Amino acid sequence: MTIGKKAAGTLGLPLLVLAVCLIISGSRGVTLFDSGLSWLTFVRAAVNVVLVTFALSINLNSGRFDFSIGSTALLSSVISSLAAAKLNMGPVFMLLLSVVTGGFLGFLSGLTYVTVKLPPIIVSLAVALFYEGMAFTLTGGHGVTFAGNAALMNFGTITNYLLIAAAAVVLMIVIFDHTKFGYEYKALQSGQKVAVNTGIREVPNAVLCYLAAGMLMGAQGFVSATNNGSITMALNFGSISPMFMAFLPMFIGGFIGRYSNEKLGYLLGAVCSALISLVYVRLNVSSSSQQIISALLMVSFLIYLNNEGRLKALFKR
Repeated sequence: MTIGKKAAGTLGLPLLVLAVCLIISGSRGVTLFDSGLSWLTFVRAAVNVVLVTFALSINLNSGRFDFSIGSTALLSSVISSLAAAKLNMGPVFMLLLSVVTGGFLGFLSGLTYVTVKLPPIIVSLAVALFYEGMAFTLTGGHGVTFAGNAALMNFGTITNYLLIAAAAVVLMIVIFDHTKFGYEYKALQSGQKVAVNTGIREVPNAVLCYLAAGMLMGAQGFVSATNNGSITMALNFGSISPMFMAFLPMFIGGFIGRYSNEKLGYLLGAVCSALISLVYVRLNVSSSSQQIISALLMVSFLIYLNNEGRLKALFKR
């Protein structure tokens, strides 16, 4: 594959999404990026989405559907925020503690999965309920507010968000593309039985996958909490909703990954999703309409992927 084809395959879809978003907003007399606030909204959305996409993809690409990632973000942000308030520490401490706590919670989730040996969907649902209950208990059901904590309220700058995203992308590429763990992870993906027969240990690899996903969701929980200025409790699987924002970027990332790195594809998929979200904000699209449009976009893209070969043959004719 030539460099030009790789570049076109990598950047073509994001540029197309950008062009469509600019045309739609322009047709309504709205400038997509009209101020620093617009840029901040876009970058924050992209970082939120890419962290969730990375976390979801780690286990989903191995056939494990993890519903507990949202509750991991919730509980880790609650623990880190309460600790930061009690120790009178700043946002950097809270971020690091949230990442460490998220990793520990992910580790516990993975350990539970490999111990009870039930389907990952069932285990993750049980873990989600447990983590939601823990967060509710720790806060007395009232949640957490950062009112009066200027350091946490003012953390959300474009520079800080870009640093978090860059760290996540670098770590994902290094860990999953350039380490023994990453090579074994890919081998288990390609053929689990063959990989195990060659000596690769599936159980430790699975637990480490949950740990890595938990660390990413710890960072996402921090970003979400400091953006909102508070942490709202979620019960009865209310924490599951954040994971659904990652499906479209995952499909886009898989498509772009054919031409470059899959992790870069997820990042660009998150950028596409953030552009669409910015259009929603700038045009004041209602939440119900957003859900319908997003669902239609995802289904349309899946239809394209499923019929890609036929469409290419049609265009060649």
